[in-house]
Amino acid sequence: MGVSVATIEIMLAANIWHWWVGLVLTVVGIGAVAAVGAGYVKQVSASRFPGKRQRRGHDEG
Repeated sequence: MGVSVATIEIMLAANIWHWWVGLVLTVVGIGAVAAVGAGYVKQVSASRFPGKRQRRGHDEG
């Protein structure tokens, strides 16, 4: 029962492809978590510290 060279090359390529997919998904996941965190901080700080436009509208009303 010998394993052909073509089979070994396919298995090696599948292993390398597997690692690249994992790397891409990890980077995308970290980016998504960072984007959600940044959006949350922006939303919370916008409600705590309103900008000039929001303050001007509040003072007139």
